[in-house]
Amino acid sequence: MTPTGGDGQLRDDGTPSPTANLLERILDPVNVRIAWKRVRSNKGAPGVDDVTIEEFPERFRPVWPEIRQALEEGRYRPSPVRKVTIPKPSGGTRQLGIPTVLDRLIQQAIAQVLTPIIDPTFSESSHGFRPRRSAHDAVRKVQVYVKAGFKCAVNADLSKCFDRVNHDLLMSRLSRHIDDKRVLRLIGRYLRAGIADEHGAVQPTSVGVPQGGPLSPLLTNVMLDDLDKELERRGHRFARYADDFIILVKSQRSGERVLDSITRFLTRKLKLVVNEAKSHVAPVSECSFLGFTVIRGRIRWTDPSFREFKRRLKRYTSRSWGVSMGHRLGCMRRYMRGWMNYYGISEYYRPLPELDSWLRRRVRMCYWKQWRRCRTRVGHLIRLGAPKKHAIMCGLSRKAYWHIARTLGTQSGMTDRWLAKQGLLSVRELWIAVHYPPDKR
Repeated sequence: MTPTGGDGQLRDDGTPSPTANLLERILDPVNVRIAWKRVRSNKGAPGVDDVTIEEFPERFRPVWPEIRQALEEGRYRPSPVRKVTIPKPSGGTRQLGIPTVLDRLIQQAIAQVLTPIIDPTFSESSHGFRPRRSAHDAVRKVQVYVKAGFKCAVNADLSKCFDRVNHDLLMSRLSRHIDDKRVLRLIGRYLRAGIADEHGAVQPTSVGVPQGGPLSPLLTNVMLDDLDKELERRGHRFARYADDFIILVKSQRSGERVLDSITRFLTRKLKLVVNEAKSHVAPVSECSFLGFTVIRGRIRWTDPSFREFKRRLKRYTSRSWGVSMGHRLGCMRRYMRGWMNYYGISEYYRPLPELDSWLRRRVRMCYWKQWRRCRTRVGHLIRLGAPKKHAIMCGLSRKAYWHIARTLGTQSGMTDRWLAKQGLLSVRELWIAVHYPPDKR
């Protein structure tokens, strides 16, 4: 019998394995060049070796043949990841592990070869970090289930899922798809590479998949695929995006039974921890999934998501922020477009006209603060077309900026059209462009 692993692998029936010689495919020059383009386009911070994206080609192109040989012979040892802590939108912090640029390149090359092999085996209800799938697809699938009558949600929260992945369980699941033991050995070394803190001390990693590397999303999906298959075997309607998942049922009692059984499955089979304080069963309209909820069959952004949007806009329009109006409006445009690209699928229109009015008033207030002197303010308003009387009244007024921003003088000078020419976007028009594209009106 030919043992599994290494070159020239055969299946038990004597036929060649489709995942034999994976390492050669990973290190193929064409695959590596594509991987480098992806890593370079993603930019990112340097790892523990402090080598930046710009410095990498000059530093590592001369020694790449030696690195490639070390990978082929199984001698390559990945560097520890750099520990970075970032705040979470919902509160608390999330720990990221930033690999070196070299390790990001190798991981990206591995992911490009493994994804076409493993991804087709995943569940149709899994949407996170997969080609041609998105969070919007997961939310719309929930909407379909709600319209079909499944209006109760089981919302189970996995506590620090990425940090608690069991390496042995993960490697056993990878071995179902990969026959080349050299690739499995290399992935195992990445899992155990360790984490370097801000002082340079390296902590060993016996569990967990560091967030921040190109390979981590695929490994997480491999680990949680057993959960998807178990839910499918039981006939549940569900959607999952990375470690966020929601199960749709028809009644509170059945939801509580499902939550108990799935908690046992995750704890015993996958060695993951369910946060019981955040896990609950409730009507779909009272649950959030990826920042959205479904109310009466319609997708809506959650109230916390909309409050955070308004809070960020308020920060960008703070009159105490000492930047030019061009820079201020540029930051706002980038943030507003990004927010609407994600949350624009919400079918909730009502608050947008009022939000636009509030935003224009705050921008007028910023202009009023920047103009500073009475003569400057009056001159600007008159040149912009405001009646002379009202321009002078505003210029001489000692009332607060917020009050002046809503007077006839400032509104007739700094009109909505003029603000748009300066670069102020309308949230309402961005939403309309998502739901009613110009080519379909």
